[in-house]
Amino acid sequence: MSDNLEQSFVKQLQENQNIIHKICRLYTNGDDAHKDLFQEITIQLWKAFPKFRGDSKFSTWAYRVALNTAITLYRKSKRSIATIEFEGRQHFLNDVEYNYEEEEQIKLMYKAVYQLNDIEKALIFMYLEDKDYQEIAETLGISEVNSRVKMNRIKGKLKKILNPLGI
Repeated sequence: MSDNLEQSFVKQLQENQNIIHKICRLYTNGDDAHKDLFQEITIQLWKAFPKFRGDSKFSTWAYRVALNTAITLYRKSKRSIATIEFEGRQHFLNDVEYNYEEEEQIKLMYKAVYQLNDIEKALIFMYLEDKDYQEIAETLGISEVNSRVKMNRIKGKLKKILNPLGI
């Protein structure tokens, strides 16, 4: 692959790595599983990047690839994950600072979200990322109306889960 394509990919990945970290957090428990899933999502993004046409924003495309990868691995968690060599080159991404002061509230929120099914998790995640219903629908492959209906149902579920906790 060309150096230009590689540089473009690394730049886009650096700018959008928070998306991947958040998805990893939704679908894993623990640092090792998080790192493994992040690596697998990165590999899948790299493999698919030459086919990325730019019809949507890179972040929307990355959401779709990352969510599909996470859901697939989550559902098949008993199988081992095969990885591929990343062209024999090392790429280092700068870590983004994470605010640990909000950790307890975030843990409670994740505890509630873990009780949702895979599609509901993806939908609430994108909603919390301030994605509009059109982008949510496009990413998840459902209609915009369906995404709104599902979101309202999820909000009801989360209220039932979080109200006893005083949130």
